[in-house]
Amino acid sequence: MTTAIATSNAVLDELREKIASLEGAGSRRRSVLPFGVGDVDARLPGGGLAYGALHEVAGGGNGAIDGAAAALFIGGIAARTTGKVVWCLTRFDLFFPALAQVGLHPDRVIFVECDRQETVLESFEEALRYGGLGAVVAELVRLPMTASRRLQLAAEKSGTLGLVIRRWRRQTEASDFGMPTAAVTRWRISVLPSEPLPVPGVGRARWLAELMRVRSGEGGEFIIGACDGKGRICLSPDAADRPDQARRFFAQS
Repeated sequence: MTTAIATSNAVLDELREKIASLEGAGSRRRSVLPFGVGDVDARLPGGGLAYGALHEVAGGGNGAIDGAAAALFIGGIAARTTGKVVWCLTRFDLFFPALAQVGLHPDRVIFVECDRQETVLESFEEALRYGGLGAVVAELVRLPMTASRRLQLAAEKSGTLGLVIRRWRRQTEASDFGMPTAAVTRWRISVLPSEPLPVPGVGRARWLAELMRVRSGEGGEFIIGACDGKGRICLSPDAADRPDQARRFFAQS
């Protein structure tokens, strides 16, 4: 009788541990990284970018300038996480002093330089499954639906923040960004004229941030101040600026 009771208690203890483990994993998946900007966080379920999820970012145009802004936007997000950041890429052309200026310092980043996009996907998935990282970043030209589902599942399992920068050299590659993926959010970042100053000089860089897709939420467009030294963005203080005026700027350029 005593042996049966002891066995039963051991089984119950094991079940409690499994339930606690599952609840812990669930809470990690439900946790978010807020931007700290009310208008932006209000569009995101939970009030921020979900951990344990995949997020896509691309430049608003085909040029290097918008692409660099997208990389800095990603860098600022990664800077606000805790722990090491793995960055998978095929072109080692990042200007790291610029990433350091948005708060992502060299001692936190582990670069994985790959020879092919397929290797980037494999490394990205492996790093997401590893867990214990602040964020995992991958630079990709294409993100097929099947691959994105695997990456989303890997992020969910570990609770890690997965960040994809979509990069391309040709217009035909850029059109792939419109294809559906399993990413929880999809962003497009475009460079705008810097904030005006009352004296001659260059003000804080500004971007048009388009939240093109968000699962269980509503997209939006925001004119924001670029990431500061701690990876934080802000809404543009110039209340006269609106996304429709930003489009007119691009049309006239």
